[in-house]
Amino acid sequence: MNYQVPLMSELATQGIKPEVLFWVGCAGSFDDRAKAITIAFVKLLNKVGQSFAILGTEESCSGDPAKRAGNEFLFQMQAISNIQILDSYEVKKIVTACPHCFNTLKNEYPQLGGKYEVIHHSEFLQSLIDSGKLVVKGGSFKGKKITYHDSCYLGRANDIYEAPRQLIEALDAQLVEMKRSKTKGLCCGAGGAQMFKEPEKGTKDINIERTEEALATNAQIIAAACPFCMTMLSDGIKNKEKENDTKVLDIAELLALAEGL
Repeated sequence: MNYQVPLMSELATQGIKPEVLFWVGCAGSFDDRAKAITIAFVKLLNKVGQSFAILGTEESCSGDPAKRAGNEFLFQMQAISNIQILDSYEVKKIVTACPHCFNTLKNEYPQLGGKYEVIHHSEFLQSLIDSGKLVVKGGSFKGKKITYHDSCYLGRANDIYEAPRQLIEALDAQLVEMKRSKTKGLCCGAGGAQMFKEPEKGTKDINIERTEEALATNAQIIAAACPFCMTMLSDGIKNKEKENDTKVLDIAELLALAEGL
């Protein structure tokens, strides 16, 4: 299936204001694995006829890694630049598949004057199902065991636990919870800009610990809703040499595959 990705700048020249801006994020733009999540989400938006656009080359890093690493000056430079671009297009509603971008845009941009309605793609997709715009078929996931890993910036930071789980249950899949989940979920090890450095010396990497908890559920699929978590869990599965037995998929990829997109 072909998919259409309108640019904000192109629509502006035609006098069109899309309903939502899809904030792709650095991972969704440049990381090969995360690009597949971006494409899956866009296919779903196209399927329901959702009015949206992306910034394309006008989108810069949200500033999350700089802020978490302690460089507040760089964060504010990146944020203010993004706010100026968003405001120039009179953006009101933003949807993103990255909880790090989601948290930063929603909770930290307002202090710098950037006030928008920011929605994570799991909640946005759930709203499409609730409104009847997206009718989910169980498809190839019917009856399969799926465990869901809570992203720190989605769960504990923003109290979003149910939307991703409701999406899994909409697939007629069997949701099996890990020993540590929801408010007691274990970090994948990538948050706080740890994604971009080697781990400190210890007995075990956090992503290996988390992968072991996921494998203990005997789920065939580990569902994620964050590109950082996706990387860490995928690396964990490779470390355990379980790539042929257990797949790591984003919530959007699950729905797109179920829809045959």
